Amino acid sequence: MKKNVNTPEEEERYEFTWPGKRKCIEEANRACEDKLVFDAEESFRADTTANLYIEGDNLTALKLLEAEYAGRIKMIYIDPPYNTGSDHIYSDRFTAGEAQGSSKGNANGRSHAAWCSMIYPRLYIARKLLTEDGVIFISIDENEEFNLKKICEEIFGEANRVGEVIRKTKSMTADDGCGFNLQHELLLIYAKDRSKLRLKGEKKAFANYSNPDNDPKGDWCAGDPSARSGGPSTYFEIENPYTHKADLPPSGRYWAFSKESLKRYIEEGKIKFKEKYRDGERGFVFKRYKADAKSQYEPVHSLFAVENEYMNQSATVELRKIFGSDVFSYPKPVAYIQKLVQYCTAKGDMVLDFFSGSATTAQAVMEQCAADGFKRNFIMVQLAEEVDKKRNAYKEGYRTLCDVGRQRIRLVAERLQDSADCGFKAYKIAGGADR
Repeated sequence: MKKNVNTPEEEERYEFTWPGKRKCIEEANRACEDKLVFDAEESFRADTTANLYIEGDNLTALKLLEAEYAGRIKMIYIDPPYNTGSDHIYSDRFTAGEAQGSSKGNANGRSHAAWCSMIYPRLYIARKLLTEDGVIFISIDENEEFNLKKICEEIFGEANRVGEVIRKTKSMTADDGCGFNLQHELLLIYAKDRSKLRLKGEKKAFANYSNPDNDPKGDWCAGDPSARSGGPSTYFEIENPYTHKADLPPSGRYWAFSKESLKRYIEEGKIKFKEKYRDGERGFVFKRYKADAKSQYEPVHSLFAVENEYMNQSATVELRKIFGSDVFSYPKPVAYIQKLVQYCTAKGDMVLDFFSGSATTAQAVMEQCAADGFKRNFIMVQLAEEVDKKRNAYKEGYRTLCDVGRQRIRLVAERLQDSADCGFKAYKIAGGADR
């Protein structure tokens, strides 16, 4: 009997989709006819800077940036709307159904489909802007964490998922009614090509390295001479020439070298026999040289941001110091973004933030340049979202978030003076995205 090759089970396959996905992919590939228009009045030190500040819809801005900056951005950091029901969601013409890209798209104030249609084309183009060894960091909370991961794995590839960082957002407060208190959010990390990405954490302290025997190879510390796997060629006795006692590898392990390598290590001084030692101690020291360390840096740890300095309240305090009042809600701490800049960028690299808000990322880039002396540049993109008339920012003359962001850069520049490129060329999008 002939087998039916079109059974429902064989036709089924796993995929991640939502209403409006096809339209948002079409939008991501649609050509853009708008233009970036230089704004001399809003620019700051424009003659001496390579930094950009773009006011307007970020999807349009990304399309316009692609022509000149494709493959040139080393680091992207974004803090997109979390879709909590109260935060702003960018309006998109291509969103299907009732949602229409608005946080008021359904009865409970959330539209996962609208959010996915908003973020997908932006990440699709963002990937094109990254260098081959580039990386994107995305802050998110539990509302859209799952959807964001699936979209990123579709765009960047599951193999290019680097991991996630947990950031402590607040101290213990009242629970949510069931006895649970959420005190963190996530930072998703994806590479354009994970095999080419090299993150550098904090510099290794090498505190336990020294050179008590004046070894010409420099500072060293005692290392583990054993390995978890091996064979007959790496399981043998090592006799101490002073005491004539023999050492074997620890139970279930092997030496990390052969007999031939052992002879060479003794000649080179990498293995140093002890003249006196207690029972139960190994009769030799296996040296690990500082100069032989594969990296002078620690790996980036997923829990580095659980310290209090990275909490929301720290960001609020530092923004208040800059402006003299609270001009922006829920900023990210500068130290947090600065660490990301430190971990993945070097001299000449470019950093992009296309949900730039109060321009925390711009300040983080400038602060890191001032700290290590390496010149980096930034591109900030922010929608001209109106400031709430009830907030201090409006009372102090700021009408949009762009006004706040640009002024923040200027104020920080006054403090840093000439220790970093603190200027920017301001641009606006001619015609806007709602043409």
